[in-house]
Amino acid sequence: MKTENFEFISFNATDISNLVSRREGETKIGEKVQVGWPSKGKYVLIGVQEDIGPQANFGRPGSTAAFSSMLSRFLNMQSNRFLSGDEICVAGFVRQLTSFSSVEVGRKQVEELDALLIDLLIPIYKNDQLPIIVGGGHNNAYPLIAAYSKVFNKPLEVVNLDPHADCRRLEGRHSGNSFSYAKENGFLKMYSVLGLHRAYNGENMLRYLDENQFFYSFFEDYIKTPAKLLDDIQGVLGGSEEAIGVELDLDAIKNMPTSAFTPSGLEIEQVRAYLSGIVNSGRNVAYLHLPEGAPTNEMEEKIVGKSIAYLVHDFLVNRKLGQ
Repeated sequence: MKTENFEFISFNATDISNLVSRREGETKIGEKVQVGWPSKGKYVLIGVQEDIGPQANFGRPGSTAAFSSMLSRFLNMQSNRFLSGDEICVAGFVRQLTSFSSVEVGRKQVEELDALLIDLLIPIYKNDQLPIIVGGGHNNAYPLIAAYSKVFNKPLEVVNLDPHADCRRLEGRHSGNSFSYAKENGFLKMYSVLGLHRAYNGENMLRYLDENQFFYSFFEDYIKTPAKLLDDIQGVLGGSEEAIGVELDLDAIKNMPTSAFTPSGLEIEQVRAYLSGIVNSGRNVAYLHLPEGAPTNEMEEKIVGKSIAYLVHDFLVNRKLGQ
C-alpha cells in the first residue's frame, strides 16, 4: 500500500526474529507474536514513522523514530503468565518517503496520510480487532476516529491525556487539530482531555471545548491533588457501555523526548496508572494511540522506546486481567 509520500510496509517473520535476543530457558514476547498483514491477532500493532504532522503544526521533528525505538524493547519483554504475546499481531509500519518542506505542503501531505491510515484501519475494525498505533504525530488520531466511525456508522467517544487540547482551527490538517476535524466531520461524539497545561491552551481553544460541552481538566490541579487524575478517569468513563478511543500523548510525560517537550508534567508512573484506570473501568476500548515520541539520539531512543513498551504492556496486561 503506497501513496506519493507514504507507504505501508508489512513485517515478515524474519524481520521480527532478527529483533529478538533469545536466551535459553526463557521465552520472549517476540517469539510468540503473530506477524504481517493481513493481521490475524486480537491486537494489531502498527507503527507510524512520520513527523510531517508535528512540523506542519510548528513542532519538533523526530517522531519518525519512536516506533523503531519501542519495537525491539517490547519484543524482548518476557512471555509469561501476565502476557504471552500470542494474541498480538505485529503487522508493519507506515513510512514517510519525503522530508518536510513547508507548512502548506505538509498539511496537504497529512491529508494523504489520513487516507492511507483509514484504508489500513477499516479492515481491522471490521474484523473486531483492536489497533495499537505507535509513533508519528497526534495528527494520526483523526484517521483512527474516522475509520471507526465509518465502519460502525456512528461517532466515537475519545479520552486523551495531553497538555494540549489539539482542537485548533480547521486550517489544513496537522497534529494540532485532529479532534476539531473529527468533530466537524461528524466522527467524534464526546471528547475528554485530561491534564491540559493552563499556559499552553489559548482562550479560543478553551472556548471551543466549552461550546462543544467537552470535558477537560488541568495538570496544575493534579499537582495539588494527584489522586484527582484517577477520579477524573472514573468520571469520564462511568455510566456508559459505548466504545471509547484511548489517546495518550507522550507530551504529557515530564522530560520525555517529544515533539513538544515539557520539563513539568506527569511522571511515567502516573501515566501508566491512567492507562490501567481506563482498561480496568470495564469500558470497551476501540483503539490505543501513543503518538509524539521524538527521540533524536541513542539515549533518547532508550527512554522513549522503553517507556512506550511499558505502556503497551500495561494496556495489554490489564485487558487480559479484566477479561
